[in-house]
Amino acid sequence: MTVTETSPTETTAGYQLTGSLLEVCSCDTLCPCWIGEDPDEGYCDSVVAYQISEGKVRGVDVSGLTIVDVCKIPGNVLEGNWRVVVFVDERASDEQTDALLDAFTGKLGGPLADLAGLVGEVLEVRRAPISHSIVDGAGTLTIDGKVECSMAPYRGPDGSITTLSNSVFSTVPGSPAYISKSDRQKIDIPEHGMTWELEGKNAIQSDWKIDYRGE
Repeated sequence: MTVTETSPTETTAGYQLTGSLLEVCSCDTLCPCWIGEDPDEGYCDSVVAYQISEGKVRGVDVSGLTIVDVCKIPGNVLEGNWRVVVFVDERASDEQTDALLDAFTGKLGGPLADLAGLVGEVLEVRRAPISHSIVDGAGTLTIDGKVECSMAPYRGPDGSITTLSNSVFSTVPGSPAYISKSDRQKIDIPEHGMTWELEGKNAIQSDWKIDYRGE
């Protein structure tokens, strides 16, 4: 019998994640930020949610969990200086919460560190009930009275979902994004100046996979 051992870096370093991304914001469709242009109003109020269907961070299983950033982006998305409130799925254990925050705040390096580099200030980290149900550009995101979003995709003449590929600001490299419209988005975090309620604005969803084994 031959026994194959797993390399330590595969189980204790980096992150291997598969799931679904949702992004809704205050821009009209399509959000100019995704192609590197300035947001429609000169700023972008945004919600970015990562639902993890399968994955490990530093060897810690985080499958089935969701992490959400509610963002105030003051100008062009690539200039950074985002102000963010982070919500972590309340079902996460302390170990899972620490692992998710290590990955998504950039402590472990890799592509998520590049994204985290755009954040100028994390205002607060909260654990809360999160419901993320998005498939093929349609669905809902809710966070315990703080965030309520719903969306539906645009479709071509053949009924297929309209997608965006190879954009300059893609949080899902190599994966096409489903172009959608947010029927409704309501954000209620007044203690951090994050309160808005909008209809008919930008929404984007994509399936994603990141395999970063650490350095």
